[in-house]
Amino acid sequence: MRESGEMYLETILILSEQKEGVHSIDVAEYMNFSKPSVSRAMSLLKEGGYITIDGENHIHLTDAGREIAEKIYDRHRTLTKFFVNLGVDEETAADDACKIEHVISDKSFSAIKNHCINKIPLKKKKNN
Repeated sequence: MRESGEMYLETILILSEQKEGVHSIDVAEYMNFSKPSVSRAMSLLKEGGYITIDGENHIHLTDAGREIAEKIYDRHRTLTKFFVNLGVDEETAADDACKIEHVISDKSFSAIKNHCINKIPLKKKKNN
């Protein structure tokens, strides 16, 4: 799976958590990509067995697609949190996490995740 495919799957997962019935146009708008590019990507993901598209053109992750999407999204959230806790601003942290989440090894990511869980205190929300 290439980085672009992982990004599409992650986007479908995020959108499916926000709304019922994800369409290609939703993916295009979220990712700021052209409709033809997204259409081509959806065809490739469908051929690869990562998504299905129902009669109403709703995109659904298959088990294989969901597994990849959840892995990448977990990496994104964990790396963003890690960088924010190091003092990086939220936007930069999220941008950097997006770049790294696709290339970091499972071993290195696991070490960072374990460090985050065991060493970094959760930020307390301020009461208003």
